[in-house]
Parts: sequence; C-alpha cells; structure tokens
Amino acid sequence: MKLKISLALILTLTGIPLIAQNPVELGTVKWQRDLQQSVTLSKQSGKPVFILFQEIPGCLTCRRYGSEVLSHPLLVEGLEQEFIPLAIYNNKGGEDARVLKQFGEPAWNNPVVRIVDAGLNALVPRLDGDYSPAGVLNHMILSLSRNKKTIPQYLRLALEDASVHQPGHVSLAMSCFWEGEKRLGLLEGILGTEPGFIQGREVVRVRYDPDRISEAKIVAEAKKQDCADAVFTRDQPGFKPDRQPQYYLLHSPFKFVPMLPLQASRVNSALGLGKDPLEYLSPRQVGFYHFFKSFPEKGNPQAYRQADFKTHWETASALLRQS
Repeated sequence: MKLKISLALILTLTGIPLIAQNPVELGTVKWQRDLQQSVTLSKQSGKPVFILFQEIPGCLTCRRYGSEVLSHPLLVEGLEQEFIPLAIYNNKGGEDARVLKQFGEPAWNNPVVRIVDAGLNALVPRLDGDYSPAGVLNHMILSLSRNKKTIPQYLRLALEDASVHQPGHVSLAMSCFWEGEKRLGLLEGILGTEPGFIQGREVVRVRYDPDRISEAKIVAEAKKQDCADAVFTRDQPGFKPDRQPQYYLLHSPFKFVPMLPLQASRVNSALGLGKDPLEYLSPRQVGFYHFFKSFPEKGNPQAYRQADFKTHWETASALLRQS
C-alpha cells in the first residue's frame, strides 16, 4: 500500500498523464478546448492562455508541429505547468469557427500561436511561420516575463539547447578530466562535456554555443581552473571517450533521469561542487529522480546521456504509470 501511495503522489506532483490520445497535430499536451473555460482558469490561476490554432487533421507541417514541437518533453511540461493550453481547430465549425473569427484567424491554415492574459490581451506578438521548438519556447519565456512570472530554469535551458544551429567544439587537456567536467559544466554557453583521451592525455571535449561564449573565453576560464594544459581542435584525431562521463552524476540516482546534455553538465557540476542539482530539472524530472532513487532496479543507468531524449522520457513516464 505504501508503494502505491508513493507512486500516486509522484504522478500527481509531476503531472504525468495516465492516457494520451491526442491527434498527432496536438502532440502530447493536455489541451483545453473551450475558450471561456480557459479564461476562467486563467483568472483563477493567473496563468496566461496559450492558444494554438491548428488544422486537425492537418497537413504535413501541422503533423510535424505536433510530433516535433508539441511533443518536446520540457516544452510540453512548461505549457502544462505555466500556461492554460487551449487548442482551436481551424478547419471545424461551431465554437472553433466562432473563436477563429473572434481572433481574425484564417481557416485551413498552418499552426498559429497566440499567448494572451485573462482579458484576451496579447502578451507577445502572434507567432506564425516559425515551426520550431525554439520559436515557441522563446514566446513562452517572453510572455511569462511580461506577465511578471518567474521563468523556470528548465525552460531557459530548453530554449538554449533548441536555439543552437552550429555548435562549437574544443578539447582541453588537464590532469583530471572528471575535475574538468565539474569545473566547466556550469559555464554559461556550455552545451555539454565529454571526458576522454587524446595522445594519452586526459581531455574534456566541450560542446558550446558560439553565440553565448567564445572558444577564447572557454580556454581563459579553463586556465583559471587549471583545466587547459593544452588545447585541441574539434578535428583532432584519436579522441577516445572515457567510460564514465559526468562522473558525479553517474554515481548518483540522477543517472536514471532523462535530460538534455546541457542539463546533465549542469547537474554533474552541481553535484561535484556541492550545489543543488535539482534547480536544473523540471518538476517531472525531479519526480523521476525520486522514483528511481527508491527503485533503481527499474531505471536505465544510461538515461541521462542518451541522444533520444524524448524516447527515454516516454519510457520513464511509462514506468511510473505501470508501477
């Protein structure tokens, strides 16, 4: 009985849905379908209303928007935690057509997003033509700021990860790559770190956002930490990865939590430096952590470093629902 109560509490706190039956165009978000009800919820909670005008069933763009943007785990969580998500079908009659006319939106159109307050006043400009996670995340964060709401750290990290078009890479040699990962992982603009060897030397291969930090800045900061005895370019041959990336994270229950590489670097550094790693995770990720901390035999010890973030998120969610 205690197990069931514990799991029920985790599911409640994390908001993991028991069943997801959305059409593909709506992704995995739990949507409202009534404007007036959404306005009422907005007044009660103080949360903005995130209105999606979407063609359902829709074109290829609409389907991709649902499967790629509206199924991004952290974006979805942000919508459900910080907004009142409302879906309006732009190719239906009845109430959908009335709302469409009220906002002056065209029928049979590609996805459009409007974020409004409880008075239906726009908090940010209408979003159309940008069908990327970064576009939606940027609008979400901007609207929260304008609505004087606290912006969760996990949303900032999700936007940073989604906004990078051409990441930079540099490898730094040092006496201990685990120490290097710990020291470098908290630098703003660092997207991920990987320990390994080049020419027999311990190195940390750093992936970074050139728009947020330069290679020169990384090297300078690394030298301050005694983590840059030598600098290798991305094309340096012979890199051999170490078997224990993000050493501090790997030796904790956080290894079972699906997360972005950016989050993994932050969490690993926080653990190594004695800081709070939970600040870099979403409420659902915190729920995963507590679940797998209690039941490590159910977890995937490589979840934190898997490239297919979405798939491993779905697997972790299913484990909680089934337990």
